[in-house]
Amino acid sequence: MKFKEVQTLQQISQLINTEFVGDKNFEILGINEIHVVEKGDIVFVDHPKYYDKALNSAATTILINKKVDCPEGKALLISDDPFRDFNKITKHFNPFISSKVSISESAVIGENTIIQPNVFIGNNVVIGKNCVIHPNVTIYDNTVIGNNVKIHANTVLGADAFYYKNRPEGFDQLISGGRVVLENNVDLGASCTIDKGVTGDTTIGAGTKIDNQVHVGHDTVIGKKCLIASQTGIAGCVIIEDEVTIWGQVGTNSGITIGKGAVILGQTGVTKSVVGGKSYFGTPISESREKLKELAEIKRIIKERKNS
Repeated sequence: MKFKEVQTLQQISQLINTEFVGDKNFEILGINEIHVVEKGDIVFVDHPKYYDKALNSAATTILINKKVDCPEGKALLISDDPFRDFNKITKHFNPFISSKVSISESAVIGENTIIQPNVFIGNNVVIGKNCVIHPNVTIYDNTVIGNNVKIHANTVLGADAFYYKNRPEGFDQLISGGRVVLENNVDLGASCTIDKGVTGDTTIGAGTKIDNQVHVGHDTVIGKKCLIASQTGIAGCVIIEDEVTIWGQVGTNSGITIGKGAVILGQTGVTKSVVGGKSYFGTPISESREKLKELAEIKRIIKERKNS
């Protein structure tokens, strides 16, 4: 999530009431999670296991809960609760603004786009040309939709990421300040749910077609010309490369990559990253030919035992 204006280290420190290490005029351009940080970003870290990863990341400001040596060319914000303070920054620069109308006045809708009854379109949404948005679709703030997109009834774009910190008093949500981006010629079936990114974009590439009742988690990037069948659940921070086919009731772990042209057969659990150009099946996942050989061998052994 980029700020509309450049901030300084001192300004952010005053906003969240923390100490800082570095030049008070050190420039900060935005905030991001560790897997998408860039120069100018703040990243937060609150566990020793990930200190080195954050300090050595592309982020140039680290919001951290321990006084450590500051890497050259970077700055530190020292906080007793980086998770809480990261949320403060998101709230300040991307506050929730409630809507009083079904279609926000700030929404931009392209020529020849059809909006059916009972559709909700939030603040700063952009919808391209020649789209069809069917009844009861909900499009949260800041969503970007390309041209020739079709969205069927009851689909929700832009709900919060499922991202919580377990505290003694209960689960504390990491506030989502990202977006959903649909590129040109995307089709979404009925009752799909596409969560927005925590700080970046959840993206569905051009020409991809998604069946009914599919869930896509936060910050996932789906490539071009993919086919995803009904009741598939895709976790957050997944990368699905171009021309992947995923059949029904597939589930994935977070943070994995499915390579270009891969085919994931129905009811597979994608427990790890897989290379493209192959067919996969089963839980844990393996190449479909190998999995079918394993199943045949198990049947043979069982049959031999029964006959012995």
